[in-house]
Amino acid sequence: MVKITSDFDSGNIVPLDISDPTNLTLEIKPDGKADFFQWFYFRVEGGKGQPLTMRLKNAHGASYLGGWKDYRAVASYDNETWFRVDTSFDDRELTIQHTPDHDSVYYAYFAPYQTSRYRDYINKVKSSPQLSHQVIGQTLDGQEIDYFRMGDAERQLWVIARQHPGETMGSWWMEGFLDRLTDKANVDAQTLRDKATLHIIPCMNLDGARRGHLRTNAAGKDLNRAWRNASVEESPEVYLVREAMRASGVDFFLDVHGDEAIANNFLDAPKGIPSWDALHEKRFNRYSDRLLEISRDFQTKDGYPVPAPGKGNLDIANAYVAETWDCLSMTLEMPFKDANVNPMPEVGWSPERCRHFAGEHLKVMAEIVDFLR
Repeated sequence: MVKITSDFDSGNIVPLDISDPTNLTLEIKPDGKADFFQWFYFRVEGGKGQPLTMRLKNAHGASYLGGWKDYRAVASYDNETWFRVDTSFDDRELTIQHTPDHDSVYYAYFAPYQTSRYRDYINKVKSSPQLSHQVIGQTLDGQEIDYFRMGDAERQLWVIARQHPGETMGSWWMEGFLDRLTDKANVDAQTLRDKATLHIIPCMNLDGARRGHLRTNAAGKDLNRAWRNASVEESPEVYLVREAMRASGVDFFLDVHGDEAIANNFLDAPKGIPSWDALHEKRFNRYSDRLLEISRDFQTKDGYPVPAPGKGNLDIANAYVAETWDCLSMTLEMPFKDANVNPMPEVGWSPERCRHFAGEHLKVMAEIVDFLR
């Protein structure tokens, strides 16, 4: 008989009936104080050589049904190397089928980035002389919110990731970004050190990440809908970062996310804000056009609909920051699926590809820093 567990950092699943390996029935748990759900991450033990069929019975009620179209779950034997497995959706259940080669195997919505890994990685980065580290406050669960700073020049560049905890590609991207910033030989990092002050929040939503949430923090708040009215009581993560931005000013802002439905990487600009004008458009196009030139993984055809003029949602980070500081402000969205412009079916969009993509963004930042004002 197989055993299914998710009682670990970032885990999420509810076993319903696991008596038959060919018909394992499961459910995804919603975020603790909100109805969002789609993230899953669990371990199966005792399944070596057995054709497992796992049915996620409540998939039809998930937050983003478009995320299941052409989607394939990820699996790993060691929590490090992840590969795609057969997955289907029949408008009711999400079915994962796989015959594992080992007794213990993990399955997830995307390659997890646990808070335990985060802490180990942050401790390594803190030792780098290239960056200075500060704890700017605590989450509702008492976790430290890490802030890194690099350089001391006039232009202020802010990069944050993982406002939505289930979008773990943000942490993999950030790992690649920080790896390059701490590399003394990286010429793009050196350019930014000389020409800008870089402010980095590697993980905005540590509580949601540890709890296995898709979208919200410990209070059930969607942090990327809290920027206009952030509070210490419900969204301290945003409140503290927003106050730090007010102290420094902002000339550039990149918010790193993942999108469930769109099978490509894209940038979203806050074109619906009241102050959007030709200069905003020029700044955004300079960044987007250059990224398109250098990256095989980026494209500009797929993305979100453009809001009507003046109808942008100022509760969202990129809109709030652009309107408040009149600066280049963007959301980067990466896929949970594969990237259609450069598909790799065995792994899909993956941690390795996230890390590489971060290096391409760093290059563009270094090239456009002189044109931010």
